[in-house]
Amino acid sequence: GSFDGIEQEEETEHMIENNFVVEAENVASSIDPKEMRAVILAGFGGLNKLRVTKKTMPEPQHGEVKIRVKACGLNFVDLMVRQGNIDSPPKPPLIPGFECSGIVESIGENTHGFEIGDRVMAFVCYNAWAEVVCTPVDYVYKMPDKMSFQEAAAFSLNYVAAYMMLFEVANLREGMSVLVHSAGGSVGQAVAQLCSSVPNVTVFGIASCSKHVAIRDSVTHIFDRNADYVQEVKKISPEGVDIVLDCLSGEHTGKGLALLKPLGAYVLYGASNMVTGETKSFFSIAKSWWQVEKVNPFKLYEENKVMAGFSLLNLLFKQGGGVRVKTVMDKLLSLYNQGRIKPVVDSLWALEEVKEAMQRIHDRGNVGKLILDIEKSPTPLMANDSTETSEAGEEEEDPEGDNDNKERMPFIQ
Repeated sequence: GSFDGIEQEEETEHMIENNFVVEAENVASSIDPKEMRAVILAGFGGLNKLRVTKKTMPEPQHGEVKIRVKACGLNFVDLMVRQGNIDSPPKPPLIPGFECSGIVESIGENTHGFEIGDRVMAFVCYNAWAEVVCTPVDYVYKMPDKMSFQEAAAFSLNYVAAYMMLFEVANLREGMSVLVHSAGGSVGQAVAQLCSSVPNVTVFGIASCSKHVAIRDSVTHIFDRNADYVQEVKKISPEGVDIVLDCLSGEHTGKGLALLKPLGAYVLYGASNMVTGETKSFFSIAKSWWQVEKVNPFKLYEENKVMAGFSLLNLLFKQGGGVRVKTVMDKLLSLYNQGRIKPVVDSLWALEEVKEAMQRIHDRGNVGKLILDIEKSPTPLMANDSTETSEAGEEEEDPEGDNDNKERMPFIQ
């Protein structure tokens, strides 16, 4: 389906309230074979719009694979979905999440290439954060034997995005230089590893100071995101860089374009400044878009520069890019099997800890990937929902439905 037409049945019963500490034995004894645990987003807004609840298990349709989920990936786009800051989001209630790993449990009609029991990773158009998912066979990939479920959930979206931006959009080749924002994030770490698979590539990473020790081995040079990194890069490489990968969307666009060498490529992906709390209001989102708008096509022509946008989710789910992505995945799995790339997992979280996990991404605390581990029990300390006071607090006085009349800015996901 497309992003727009995903309907979820209303779900009011079985809402599990904030006291998530449940004895594991009780849960096991009360399992209904047709039901599953899932994270539900009840409406757009703060962290308290998320609940873990019971849902009816989906069954595979024609051409689909049903997967018993072991782990799910948490991405920045999930924060934007939660706030409704994406282009034409589906109507809540919905189950968030776009990637998972697990075991094939059953197969729909006319579905070939997989057997029950296969260990797989998959892209899902929403609905990933649940114990069971169904997704079209084109979005499912067999995992290498030595890959763990946690690694697999950290692999699909971030490595495919990093690979396609570097090699298919920006034409990374031997001897080039790459500047990457949020070098400590899960895409940033994938970018750094893929760059090191090409001889003699220089990586300029930008990250907050607290992460420098953790990531300094993965990049050639590292700069503080609050410092004047343009000057620092120019000291090392006066002629600039070949590729800039920018997930910040807006304020850095001018700086990044200025750093590009002739025939260099500036790739805009994600939009992590869009999340409320980082930029507080829709007005400031509009402002950061005006800065992107100032890119002058004639100037690009005079200076021999490439400006590109990349959204893997749109490529997959709206633009029929499944076949291209499959070729990329084959190349990536071969690099994984050779030991040349390996996902960096920041932390594992129970489904019930999804709010804390989201807060960690929001606060940019992670190095590498946050994983929802379906079989993990919540840490008792976490269970009293320590996050309510932080990010969710400011937003919740709004009357329900207030979001609808704020204009949504279109942007590249």
